[in-house]
Amino acid sequence: MSAGAAARRVWALVYRHLALYRRSWPRLLDFAYGPVLQLLIWGFTARFLAGHGGAIAAVAGLLIAGVLLWEAALASQLGFSVSFLEEIWSRNLGHLLISPLRPWELIAALVVMSVLRLLVGMAPAILLAVLLYAFDIFAVGPIVVLLFCNLAMMGWWVALGIVAFILRHGAGAEALVWTIMFGLTPLSAVFYPVSALPAGLRPLALALPSAHVFEGLRAILAGGGGGFDLASAFGLNLAWFAAMAFLFRRELAAARRSGALVSLGE
Repeated sequence: MSAGAAARRVWALVYRHLALYRRSWPRLLDFAYGPVLQLLIWGFTARFLAGHGGAIAAVAGLLIAGVLLWEAALASQLGFSVSFLEEIWSRNLGHLLISPLRPWELIAALVVMSVLRLLVGMAPAILLAVLLYAFDIFAVGPIVVLLFCNLAMMGWWVALGIVAFILRHGAGAEALVWTIMFGLTPLSAVFYPVSALPAGLRPLALALPSAHVFEGLRAILAGGGGGFDLASAFGLNLAWFAAMAFLFRRELAAARRSGALVSLGE
């Protein structure tokens, strides 16, 4: 099969989801709701802290930058996972997987939907941060794009792991779509350095790319480089993505053999 045919199949699946969003403004509203809500909560907290001056005021910018970057990881994971759930809820997954669409093409289409959700969902929050708090995340420099890319990649492999769990355990695992990233927040050291964690938790935190991203962000805002942290984050993302892709492929093959694809969501 040619690359052109594969690209057309990926686009066909992406277009199916775009058609859903085109006819449903509540779905589009849901994209931006979480990032904007979190920005408002933490933005006003940052403004309150900034009023105290000194070292406390310096934390204000870190809070807003941390919220915007972590929401990017959440949006990326939700964009991937919810698009997969849409196929289950519409009882279309079985049809898709007996079509010429290959598993990696399904993953590619879900990644595209994830990127679109991230862009559409984060744009209002980034704009509001400028308007309400005079904080422009892109003033950090072009390196902020690499920070966003790393967190988007983390969202993809987390979502792949959740999808693998859904394939194995059915509808009972769907709740993980909305909860698992919140469980990773304490270990991601979004608002504090990894050194603030108990010694026993630090190795777990350093196994996550997000902890390196936020360590890098703090180093950059403090006037340092952050390059080593970013390289570590990219390496970990690639390793985790490969592991989760293997898990997804194994669970998909098992679901096909058992016929579970037809009954998923019941």
